[in-house]
Amino acid sequence: MIKGLELLSTLIGRKVNSERRAGHCVACLDHRAINGLCDGCRADLPVNRWHCQRCALPLAIPSATLTCGECIRTPPTFTRTLAPWRYQYPVDAMIGRYKYRGQRKFARPLVAGLADYLENHLRTCPESAPELIIPAPMHRRRRRKRGFNQADDIAEVLSRRLAIPWCARTVRRSRHARPQRELGREQRLVNLQGVFTVTRPLPRRIAIVDDVITTGATVRSLTNALRDAGAENVQVWALARTPG
Repeated sequence: MIKGLELLSTLIGRKVNSERRAGHCVACLDHRAINGLCDGCRADLPVNRWHCQRCALPLAIPSATLTCGECIRTPPTFTRTLAPWRYQYPVDAMIGRYKYRGQRKFARPLVAGLADYLENHLRTCPESAPELIIPAPMHRRRRRKRGFNQADDIAEVLSRRLAIPWCARTVRRSRHARPQRELGREQRLVNLQGVFTVTRPLPRRIAIVDDVITTGATVRSLTNALRDAGAENVQVWALARTPG
């Protein structure tokens, strides 16, 4: 079962981040892992079972058709959000290892799980398939500092699995903004005003890909830019959604 990820030693970190150990669980090192997680640790992931049909905010009420209060008060311009997990332990720790320490093995089982989740969804709702996947863009200054854009990684894997093209150059961040995690909801919305610029013609149906949806300010701002540039239907795909 899942152990404290922060307690993994440097040696263990090297093991789970090497191709030679790719068959071991990134959480408990069980050798019977599939896509980086054993059955026990995969069962421990916090599934986003009941959620808002528009923004995927986890709900306490068992329903797949309810809309949260925020989406009722200020309806987003994206049509829906698909996020299979809640951003809670151990998902938050796994994404943190990947995003801030570059340990991609911790993201591999989550990205594979998201691809499975989307495949099932598109199998039952083929009319909702997008024509293009767009990863949430990162400003070049932040990308240089981190070394990669996690949304690009996720989009590339989903593109291969779902046979849907992706492009990281369709939208760019026209200015550097403060990190969203430092701000409250209203500050996040102001922080992102006018930050996205669409650089080329768009198809009618688009999916935005990101790692985590927190307040939804980033995807709202990005969706507005895409809709202004001609997109008619925009949905959001993410690994996880914060509980509130």
